[in-house]
Amino acid sequence: MVSVTVLVPAYNEEQTIIKLLERVRAQSVDGVQIEVVVVDDASKDSTVSLLEGRPDLYDHLIKREQNGGKGAAVRDGLRKASGDYVLFQDADLEYDPADYARLFEPVLSLDADVVLGSRLVASPITRVHYFWHKVGNTFLTLLFNVMHNTTFTDIYTCYVLFRKDLIEADELGTSGWEQHAEILSRLARSARSIYEVPISYFGRTYEEGKKIRAVHAIAVARTIMLERLRPVSNGNRKLR
Repeated sequence: MVSVTVLVPAYNEEQTIIKLLERVRAQSVDGVQIEVVVVDDASKDSTVSLLEGRPDLYDHLIKREQNGGKGAAVRDGLRKASGDYVLFQDADLEYDPADYARLFEPVLSLDADVVLGSRLVASPITRVHYFWHKVGNTFLTLLFNVMHNTTFTDIYTCYVLFRKDLIEADELGTSGWEQHAEILSRLARSARSIYEVPISYFGRTYEEGKKIRAVHAIAVARTIMLERLRPVSNGNRKLR
């Protein structure tokens, strides 16, 4: 039995948080035990009250007193996670928990260290979204692959599943959108085996609550380059 902590950072997601968690709880994969950790990053809407009314939908709820950004919420969630693996899950409905079986398959059959869900490899269903977001993601993915000698197709996917012992929460130095690049850079340098699997994508518009902006790509690119130069230590799991 493999244990997986599904980590759900949330900020002002009253429209989607309950439906999302219901979908997470509905997932059942043979050989996998799922723990759900939700971190509310000081939401100003009714997200917390909705969560408090449905304690059946999660195992742990962390309520941050001050908004610190997605990265701060991720760090708090990693400290609480007890699973062998951690899977990031956004609190909106852009990514479908029905894809968990695909994500878990390389772990169960190939003992994978890291699995990414790619929206660009034979995705079953993809909502047409912003052209410049795709251009930015393509550029960042290329930069990452050049810096790390990898063949990713979609580095800024939400779905990253990884062995928990590969990442130490207290060693992460970023709190913004660039933290994703920091984590993936460290995983790319310490994992023995990394896989991608196709996932569906239902991207939101800005009017529907999408938060990431083009300007965030600058910090992401900088983090990718800086992390490539930084020594990464994960005990006996450091390989290169």
